[in-house]
Amino acid sequence: MNEALQKVIRSVRPLDQAAMEEAGIRQGELAKPPGSLGRLEELSIQLAGITGKVFNQIEKKHLMVFAADNGVTEEGVSSAPQSVTLQQTVNLTRAKTGASVLAKHFGCEVSVWDVGINGDVREPAVRNRKIARGTRNIAKGAAMTREQALQALLTGVEAASSTPADVLGIGEMGIGNTTTSSAVLAVLLDVPVEAVTGRGGGITDSAFQKKKEVIRQAIAVNQPNREDVVDVLSKVGGFDLAAMCGAFLGAAVSRRPVVIDGLISAAAALCAVRLCPLVREYLIPSHASYEIGYRLAMEAMRLKPIFHLDMRLGEGSGCPLAFEVLSGACAVLRQMATFDQAGIDDGYLDPIRQGDQFTVEEGL
Repeated sequence: MNEALQKVIRSVRPLDQAAMEEAGIRQGELAKPPGSLGRLEELSIQLAGITGKVFNQIEKKHLMVFAADNGVTEEGVSSAPQSVTLQQTVNLTRAKTGASVLAKHFGCEVSVWDVGINGDVREPAVRNRKIARGTRNIAKGAAMTREQALQALLTGVEAASSTPADVLGIGEMGIGNTTTSSAVLAVLLDVPVEAVTGRGGGITDSAFQKKKEVIRQAIAVNQPNREDVVDVLSKVGGFDLAAMCGAFLGAAVSRRPVVIDGLISAAAALCAVRLCPLVREYLIPSHASYEIGYRLAMEAMRLKPIFHLDMRLGEGSGCPLAFEVLSGACAVLRQMATFDQAGIDDGYLDPIRQGDQFTVEEGL
């Protein structure tokens, strides 16, 4: 493996267990029945472990969108022409897409990174990190060289590490990337193509069948090694996927929570976890994507999404919503009164607490 990537992986540290324990104790002191705020309690404790601080605030929220084209669109796997990648990349910077509208509504910054658009982007707000003008057609050969895959990974690491924010979200823009994501998931999870392939942006029945055939062909032609994430990304992935994988790594290196969006973001997160298992502890899934491969990716990482909204837009559209939940989780831990502060004798909860302890011990 590339030495620079190895250095990044070695830089990811475990969560701060002492901060998590202290946050858990604080949750137990708040004036509420034990566990009554559910995931909000879990998230506040996870955030304490990530930052090393018991009391956190989510003020600066940032959605990072990585854009690239995929040569596999030659095979007719998408209903949209490749030119849509460039146009929507520009629209993301102007708050005209679903994700960017939600980001603007919730006061979230957006940065858009060109890591492989097949065209000249003349919008100054788009950050130029172009590796090539799109990948090659994975149905006929490798998407990119191994060196290009490493370049994309390290580009994502640098982008996330250098972006100031309390929380990051990772999105994408690239026609054909549900095809590459499904190919990557099929290889990494060692499952049939049908188990991880959906209709993406919407295609006809015949095009859907063709999409699955193309993915099977791509895997057969390239023979990616599932034990080598860089090999998988270089052979059947995309510049966007590789950069997103790097961004998840970069967020973990800089000890910040990072939100997963939908299928493509989840595939990139899985790549990051396979490269560095500790990254998992920094991940927060936003919504359960309507795309079928998403569920298997979540199961493989042992993660559960916050929302079930039947969303499948991509772009990072789930991230601004998740940021607000994280902000709420922090606010509760930081601002809610304890039993003592509220002037309440919490002795009435002892049977419940003892019952919880008994149940845990029984389970062990």
